[in-house]
Amino acid sequence: MLNVVAIMGRLVADPELRTTPQGTNVCSFRIACDRNFARQGEQRQADFIDIVAWRQQAEFVSKYFQKGSLIAIEGSLQTRQKNYEGQPPPPPVSG
Repeated sequence: MLNVVAIMGRLVADPELRTTPQGTNVCSFRIACDRNFARQGEQRQADFIDIVAWRQQAEFVSKYFQKGSLIAIEGSLQTRQKNYEGQPPPPPVSG
């Protein structure tokens, strides 16, 4: 099996650096990636992707990147269930 992802976009907000109870650095941030196409007469749309970096990569991102920075990411893709606190999840996006 192959699970490799490469994404380039701009940070939506400043990265958030945290440390786990075991002392491991973890950095969370969201990037906006423009889509390669736009329908005639419409603005180009973007996808917003949540990213998590660990250890030295987490330190690097939090030190050298801020809101609006262009960043290229290479890694693996993982999905997570999100808790909506009793609210129904948002409808799926079709495209």
